[in-house]
Amino acid sequence: MTLELAFFYLFSAIAIFSAVMVISSRNPVHSVLFLILAFVNGAGIFMLAGAEFLALLLIVVYVGAVMVLFLFVVMMLDVDFAQLRQGILQYAPIGAMVGGLLLIELIMVAGSFLVTPEVAASSAVPFVEGMSNTEALGNVLYTRYVYLFEAAGLILLVAMIGAIVLTLRHKPHARRQDVAMQVGRKREDAVEVVSVESGKGI
Repeated sequence: MTLELAFFYLFSAIAIFSAVMVISSRNPVHSVLFLILAFVNGAGIFMLAGAEFLALLLIVVYVGAVMVLFLFVVMMLDVDFAQLRQGILQYAPIGAMVGGLLLIELIMVAGSFLVTPEVAASSAVPFVEGMSNTEALGNVLYTRYVYLFEAAGLILLVAMIGAIVLTLRHKPHARRQDVAMQVGRKREDAVEVVSVESGKGI
């Protein structure tokens, strides 16, 4: 066993363990920390594959920004996770069905390399001599897969809006600004002219 293969098995085992702990941890802060660990090990696998740009992008963008933001949001928001978990069993059949479909797709993708190796060979991007890894990735991403890239951005936008809707809770006793009422008010509603006699003022 070579050193690269040993590191690959090490990073893969820790990444799989972290992914399992993300969905099985009771504390959401622990789930975020395990997700950061999974991203770091994924970056190590990218480094072994020679995709150093993706590895650094995973560390800088996801671990350095997105996951830290998730951690602060989970720690600062007063979210009752016990209330959110109520009724979660009614969604278990749907979750099991989606998980089963994803498992079947992963098995089909893994088996396609053995069943039809010519498909994987035909879809490979030709190597251009003298082109850096970052330039080759950008060239493929914004030409051949530009629509899929935009669809991924749209999915992330929908996920962000969904996260805002799920975590936004209006407190009943908080004073809020009513812009329509402020704009539509008249002078008589805002200004009161009082005639005060001399010597009887405040």
